[in-house]
Amino acid sequence: MKKIFIVLFMLPIYTSCKHKIEEKHEAAKYLITSPIKKDTIITKDYVSQIHSIRHIEIRAIERGYLKTISVDEGQHLKKGQKMFNIMPNVYKAELQKAKAEAEVAAIEYKNTKLLADENVVSKNELAMSKANYDKEKAEVSLAETHLGFTDIRAPFDGIMDHLHAREGSLLDEGALLTTLSDNSKMWVYFNVPEAEYLDYIISTKKNEKEEVTLLMANNKPFNQKGIVETIEGEFNNETGNIAFRATFPNPDGILRHGETGSVIMTIPLKDALIIPQKVTFEILDKKYVYVVDKENTVKQQEIEISAELENLFVVSKGLSKDDKILLEGIRKVKNNETIHSEFVAPNLVISHLALYAE
Repeated sequence: MKKIFIVLFMLPIYTSCKHKIEEKHEAAKYLITSPIKKDTIITKDYVSQIHSIRHIEIRAIERGYLKTISVDEGQHLKKGQKMFNIMPNVYKAELQKAKAEAEVAAIEYKNTKLLADENVVSKNELAMSKANYDKEKAEVSLAETHLGFTDIRAPFDGIMDHLHAREGSLLDEGALLTTLSDNSKMWVYFNVPEAEYLDYIISTKKNEKEEVTLLMANNKPFNQKGIVETIEGEFNNETGNIAFRATFPNPDGILRHGETGSVIMTIPLKDALIIPQKVTFEILDKKYVYVVDKENTVKQQEIEISAELENLFVVSKGLSKDDKILLEGIRKVKNNETIHSEFVAPNLVISHLALYAE
């Protein structure tokens, strides 16, 4: 009789607990929302190559022995500063020879002119003498030019690279001696995908230059802002990119030719499809969301992300603005599970993203 009493006493308690669990299960609701379509601005960084505004090779124009080197590697040079001297002896001798022949031609022309004035020789002979004199003067100019080429001077202010030849080296015509870089301004090249190029070119006002930032290889921003000045005329068919060129002033000489970095540029996006980052999950490096259909069944949906904002993703493929997506509890539901849901307006969701993260 005592045992029966205990069972009867426990039965109401069990029934009450079961009823509370069922009520709690029925009351559980998952928040859902929709993607939102709006204009926005994203910040993109592009791997870049840094070039001097002028970067040239210094080569020997004449053949001969490298007699003297008047500069050193890494030296800052001024325009007209002497850099190299190629053994000038042969060219000096040729100049002296040309001058002597020009003097002979000048005397012959002078005598022929006197005879022509007296009608002793014909005008044709005078013309031939004059032509020969002009030819010898031209030979002098040519010899002076060749001799001038033995002194190699800096064509502009710049910084010199390493030497490719040493004093005493026998140089062939066109031999590379060094390179010279004008680093007063730097050209920074970076490649932009076609879709981002279109967003940029459509939204940028005519004759307005876009300002960009350069992130150097040490992940620190360069202390000068750059301006996007040119865009190449053709896309690369293999990569689908087009090259942009930004110009950066370099007053402190921090940047050098051949450096790398990243250009940071703001890209306006029109009618971008935006979702909170927290609604996504990854499987094998692919991103997914749970889409909730009219029957409140959650279905796993793969999406593609084209850009990333703070707490937000811009979706390029896999969703439309009319889809309903699971906002919370993505780790608690299973694919094809039916849930109870409550819709939250996407504007409200986005405004609270900075305050809450699952």
